Amino acid sequence: MKISVAMCTYNGARYLPEQLESIAAQTQLPYELIVCDDASADESVTIVENFAAGAPFPVQVHLNTTNLGSSKSFERAISLCAGDVIALCDQDDIWLSSKLARFAVEFARKFQVGMVFSDAEVVDEDLRPVGYSLWDKLNFGRDERERLLNGNGFDSLLQGATVTGATAAFRARFKSLLLPIPDDLPIIHDAWIALLIAGVSELVPLSERLVKYRQHAGQQVGALERKGIHYPHDSVHEALRRENPYAEMLATAQAVHRRLADKQKEFDSRRVLPALEARMIHLAARAGLPNARLSRASSVFSELLSGRYHRYSKGFRSALKDLLT
Repeated sequence: MKISVAMCTYNGARYLPEQLESIAAQTQLPYELIVCDDASADESVTIVENFAAGAPFPVQVHLNTTNLGSSKSFERAISLCAGDVIALCDQDDIWLSSKLARFAVEFARKFQVGMVFSDAEVVDEDLRPVGYSLWDKLNFGRDERERLLNGNGFDSLLQGATVTGATAAFRARFKSLLLPIPDDLPIIHDAWIALLIAGVSELVPLSERLVKYRQHAGQQVGALERKGIHYPHDSVHEALRRENPYAEMLATAQAVHRRLADKQKEFDSRRVLPALEARMIHLAARAGLPNARLSRASSVFSELLSGRYHRYSKGFRSALKDLLT
């Protein structure tokens, strides 16, 4: 099995050498490393080029002429990968040496497995454990894992479970489904990728902590912030205090629905589309509630009677929130 590694760099010189060394130390070496640098102003490109000169596998370095942001940089890196499986890689973590080999076992076990992702040990900038794992911080518990293992990964992700790209790999055959990656949604590339693959395939969560997930001041999104797929820079509770989070959730659901529907001939998503469409009706109802409390009652009671508050939100608790806030 050929595993490509897709890495994006941006002013990552401080931690990049350790990440590159951990890739070179894999017990199953990658087929290739594709690096897209997003117009760094530090020594990131030089570090990668020096590593490439002695790496035990091919390394390609591609330079963005302007800063594209993480989602579009990963889009480019993914598009250039030639392997059977694509492992996403941040610039500031450390991979355990068994990571790629462990992933390969899961992909080889079953063709229907479309994505594999693991837990991670959260560490500080000096690689000292901070006392919890990534899944602990994201509240990705036993119930969410069971839903994924039972083939209900799409529902689990829509309900707020998170797949962190730095811990994930997916089959390259999904590139035509995933690309292009939108950059106008309240989610970033890894949430987009996980949602779409879960809509047409199986996701396998591995409880092993196969990554040292570094927390530091310069990273874009970290374990302290990532609590839900809809809001990469806020916790879910913080997001729900914003003016209209349901409109943003709806925009994400609509974009996922369009892509799945457009690619229906290549990737069978019939199993998930009806539930997604019902969720979109519910989100549209919540997003469109009038400001006046008394005027909301009719819409809220209608949604209660439909059962959608209980299927797609937190039942009476969510209905009461909509009536009173």
